[in-house]
Amino acid sequence: MSRLIAIVCLVLTLGGAAALAQSAKPKLKVAGDGFPTGQDTPEGVACDLVRAFITHDPALFSRICIRSYAEGIRDNYATFLKNTVQSMKDEAAKATPSLGGPKSIGKVFAARHLTKEGPASYGYTVFDFQDVMFVDVGVFLQDGSHALNRTFVIKDKDGKWYVHPIPTISPLLSDGLNEEGPSQTDFSEVYDVQK
Repeated sequence: MSRLIAIVCLVLTLGGAAALAQSAKPKLKVAGDGFPTGQDTPEGVACDLVRAFITHDPALFSRICIRSYAEGIRDNYATFLKNTVQSMKDEAAKATPSLGGPKSIGKVFAARHLTKEGPASYGYTVFDFQDVMFVDVGVFLQDGSHALNRTFVIKDKDGKWYVHPIPTISPLLSDGLNEEGPSQTDFSEVYDVQK
């Protein structure tokens, strides 16, 4: 009888631990500004895109942008990246920042999948992407106003997240991106934030 009680207790304990582990939020370490960073999460890479513009960091920008993945867009995409890097350098050389430029991150929403299934399937099948999502990031601007940036993010075959800085260049991949409703869930609701 005591053996049966011990087995039941063990099953209940293991079952409870497994349920707790399944419901536990993934841990997320944040940068000094309190927001995600890095290519381990879609929110981290979206925030790093904003940081690249805030700090005028072309190396960071180049590192987090998705590879040139399609023959038909290569030239236009390469030109866009080159022009963006040059504009970052030009902005860094100014004595005072442009009023419409980003000053700081104000809010980050949890990443979401597109409602339409076609873009993700297209990315998986044609380009070997592991995931396709978007992240809304609220930004305070130099002039005191604010803006909401919708950032298209892709988990590439290397397991890292990248931003697609010009998703309109690939309409089949980004179909419906700007038709999605406003994000509601703060990133901190889906992660166990570690400071």
